[in-house]
This record gives sequence, structure tokens and C-alpha cells, in this order.
Amino acid sequence: MTNKKTQDTDSQKSSSLKTTVLFFVLTFVLSIPFMVISAITKIEIMPGLPIAAICTICPMLAALILVYREDKKAGVVRLLQRSFDYKRIKARAWYLPILLLMPVVMIISFFIIRLIGIAIPAPVINVFSTLILCVIFFIGALGEELGWSGYAIDPMQKSMGALPASLALGIIWAVYHYVGLAEVNRSVVWILWWSLGSIAIRVIMVWIFNNSGKSVFAMALFHMTINVTWQLFPVSGSYYNPKITGLVLTLVTVCVMTFYDPKTFLWKKANKKSK
Repeated sequence: MTNKKTQDTDSQKSSSLKTTVLFFVLTFVLSIPFMVISAITKIEIMPGLPIAAICTICPMLAALILVYREDKKAGVVRLLQRSFDYKRIKARAWYLPILLLMPVVMIISFFIIRLIGIAIPAPVINVFSTLILCVIFFIGALGEELGWSGYAIDPMQKSMGALPASLALGIIWAVYHYVGLAEVNRSVVWILWWSLGSIAIRVIMVWIFNNSGKSVFAMALFHMTINVTWQLFPVSGSYYNPKITGLVLTLVTVCVMTFYDPKTFLWKKANKKSK
């Protein structure tokens, strides 16, 4: 009986992982038309953001297609409802890292840039335009996070654990943006440092995800802060330094791993008490 249960569990993990791989393949395939149009037109939606950024809807589309194949309309409705699953966030204290972690990281990055002697103007922040950015980037973030967080990360964690899963998803997430970055003429070195920061961000996001009731809404809010703080960085993000921010974010992930179990991203002391 035990062997049969183990075999069934292994079979479920294998099937789930295959479906997740299919999700990634489908996401990239759906993105191709947007990337081609972006490469041809060379139009930027806003500074540093090419038309390829519309690919933000592709993870959601891929997830919806696969969910419909598995559970039809009911599965699609369940996934879309997770856009505003804020009731999953039982401990309200988690709104602090969700909303404030990226602004703090960007403020630290700004002052480090000044401390090392690089001339950088002060940011100019307009409340009304910032609120508009929040709305735009939250909608865009839902397009990604309904796929990355709502569909992909859980089976990945079950198969390999929280830290390896978040690192793997972080790499895929970074690569997913390479075409868009190349289209706005980012150098290879710039992209590599940006990739380090993106992978670190995804580790942080999965840590928050696991501790906030696995809320997709929480992930969309956090994702929104990434893009909003980048656009608010002087001047429309043109002074953004991926090396400095990437290193700051990596330090944050090291701090997280010091106190949280890399297998689950849950508080280590709480895990010891439960044992």
C-alpha cells in the first residue's frame, strides 16, 4: 500500500511538472507575435518599455488555456478570482514587505549611487501620475502573476522545494524579458546584473507568497511596486543601476534565507516547534 501511494504521488508530481513545462512553452509561444511587432515598430509604450511589454498578458493566457483544458469554465473562473484573493492574507503585517520592500530597496540604491560619486538628479514624484502608474502596472502584473504565481509556482515547489523552485522560476522570468530588454538597447552586462536582481526578486516574491496565504493579489501588488519604483527612479528609470539594485536585492534574499526554511520559506523557529 505504501509503495502504491508513493508511486501515485510520484506520478502526480511528474504529470504536474510536465504540465508546468507546457505552461512555460505556451507562454513563450504566445509572446512571439508581440515580440515580432515590437522588433519591427521599435515603439516604446513609455520610457524603457517597448511594445513587447504587452507580453505581460501571455502567462495569464497560457494558464487560462491549460486550466480550461483541465477543468473547463469552472477552472478558469477559479483562477481569475485569485486576482483579488486578498482574504488569503491573514497576517496583515505582510502588507509591509508587499508594498514597502521595493521602495526601500530603490531608496537605498539611489543613495548608494550618490555615495559612490555618480551624479544623479533627485526624483520628481507627482502623486496623480504615480497613482495612474500603480493602476496600469497592477493590471499588467496580474497578467503575469496569474500565470507565474497562480499556476506555475505551486507544482514547482512540490517537486523541488521553495528555494530551487523560486530560483528556477526567477531564471525563466528573467529570460522571458530578454527580447524586450534587447529592443531598448540594454547591454549584455546590464542584462546580466538585471537578471541577478530579477532572480533575487522572484525568491523574495515566493517567500512573501508562501507567507501570505499564497495570494496572487499580494504578488500582483508586489510586482506593481517593482515597475512603479523603476519608473519613478530618476529620470523615468534612466539612472537605474541594475548592478547596485541587484546586489541589494541579493543581500535581502540572504537575510530571508537566514531566518526562513529554504524548503518551505516558512519561519524556521515555527517549523522547529511544529516538529
